[in-house]
Amino acid sequence: MGLNNLKRGMTRERPLSFVPLTVIILLTAGFLAQVSWHGSRPPPAAETTALPPPPRLAFLKLASLGEPEALSRILMLWLQAFDNQPGVSIPFRQLDYDRVIAWLDTVLGLDPDSQYPLLSAARVYSEVPDRNKVRKMLAFVYDKFLERPDQRWQWMAHAVYVAKHRLKDLNLALVYARALRQHATAAVPSWARQMELFVLEDLGEVEQARILLGGLIESGAIRDRHEIRFLMERLKAAGAGQ
Repeated sequence: MGLNNLKRGMTRERPLSFVPLTVIILLTAGFLAQVSWHGSRPPPAAETTALPPPPRLAFLKLASLGEPEALSRILMLWLQAFDNQPGVSIPFRQLDYDRVIAWLDTVLGLDPDSQYPLLSAARVYSEVPDRNKVRKMLAFVYDKFLERPDQRWQWMAHAVYVAKHRLKDLNLALVYARALRQHATAAVPSWARQMELFVLEDLGEVEQARILLGGLIESGAIRDRHEIRFLMERLKAAGAGQ
């Protein structure tokens, strides 16, 4: 019974030739117009999202449920990936560095023992071709170094390098190198405390460098006789070249 009804329903279907020509033309024209319209539209433009300010540190500590170190790592990974948004890659130099620093400071507040935020500040975000932004990032490293000099001295040493070789600002490099010598303890390698000597030499302040070298030797900061002889000969040669 059902099969017979199906056959009768199939016999009622009309062939395409029964469709009026005008209807076919209108349908074809509408289809072609739709295809043409979609083809002429520009591709959707990717929109960048501005870096938001970080939440309050007290809120994040509460939200971490007793695991602030884990939340610190998650937020740091999120910040590092923020420049890669769907359909667009944002150069670091286009980021709001005041907000980047605020995020780095917040992440460091969650886990003060972490080296990741300062590594990113000194070795990643300071690599942009924008001198003002580099200075901001180095100033952040300097401030955080003063809070824990024995733990964060390596990033201060890198700040000396960036100020000296990339910014070509020997006076700024001297400020950082002097802070490294004055605030770091004996646990810091001697070469890091000696960076001030080389910056003074580059500034042409050879006499000050000699006085500083004498103080380092007298205090026991430099003990290796080969190292002492090397530094004294270098300063002697620098003085003769003036």
